[in-house]
Amino acid sequence: MLSPYTQKAIALLESLITIPSFSSEEQGTADYLAAWFTEQQIPFQRHHHNIWSKNQYFHPDKPTILLNSHHDTVRPNQGYTRDPFDPALEGGKLYGLGSNDAGGSLVALLTTFAHYYAHEDLSYNLIVAATAEEENSGKHGLRSLLPLLPTIDFAIVGEPTSMQLAVAEKGLLVVDAYAHGKAGHAAHDHTENAIYKALQDIMWIKSYQFPLVSSLLGAVKMSVTQIEAGKQHNIVPAVCHFVVDVRFHEQYSSQEIFEVIDASTQSELKARSFQSNSSGIALDHPTVKAAIHLGYTTYGSPTLSDQAVLSCPSVKIGPGVSARSHSANEYIELQEIAAGIEGYIQLLHQILI
Repeated sequence: MLSPYTQKAIALLESLITIPSFSSEEQGTADYLAAWFTEQQIPFQRHHHNIWSKNQYFHPDKPTILLNSHHDTVRPNQGYTRDPFDPALEGGKLYGLGSNDAGGSLVALLTTFAHYYAHEDLSYNLIVAATAEEENSGKHGLRSLLPLLPTIDFAIVGEPTSMQLAVAEKGLLVVDAYAHGKAGHAAHDHTENAIYKALQDIMWIKSYQFPLVSSLLGAVKMSVTQIEAGKQHNIVPAVCHFVVDVRFHEQYSSQEIFEVIDASTQSELKARSFQSNSSGIALDHPTVKAAIHLGYTTYGSPTLSDQAVLSCPSVKIGPGVSARSHSANEYIELQEIAAGIEGYIQLLHQILI
């Protein structure tokens, strides 16, 4: 039997699923979350499409914990056979776009914040932030909100981790590469095919291994994920554009990764950002120790989250399974949401009381 806490959290998630909230287009879910805070009689503030609130007895002399998850989603992929905006309940599962990434974590954190909101004897302050533009690392997401918040001493970032504690996560570097050739008629020999030049660089990217390996996060992983060239079958293209997705660990900075790729390829490279570096937390941090005491396992996460924009110690933990994120017919199990709420409350109890 699901608790009233869990039932209300599921109802909130069902409503959010019905509202399209692609990155940078989250006004509808932001409006709904604002209405939810009003219904709970909890004061809140809004910046762009980010909604945030402080606990009732917030005191500036206490350290502050941030509870953060996002309400934006990627666009549904072509493999969907269900309506991505229909929150269907079947077999103990809730289907719908954003249910797993990261709706389950979001509603569980909101429920946890509401649980502790009116407690007078907390040793920490709490701030909850339901943020936008996580999926596209946009400038109007958590990054834009942080300067408006009180000093954050520690953060819990809600993402699907099967309620395991991610104590480190890989950074992300996205590189646009442009291989340049010489255009001409496909029947002639005086051309330089930009696609062939791009292929040489792509094969280097496929085979190269960065020498340093992280004990928590493993090896650096490079993937070519997009490629575009040519307009007509009979014209050799002058430019071939491809995109490189690089996931790297704490032993490299994004700038160092870029410099190695740039020195080893002939294409013109442009990094989209150098801001999403690897993040982590010391294993002797009180929250990590409290989580281990409660039976949580720790691991290094290969995926990026809003941890990348935080300057304070943080962990990533939440209900749902990472492998379901961005998949067709996305879902989260109802018991996972229940376990997420219980887990968050227990973990914070170890710290707050």
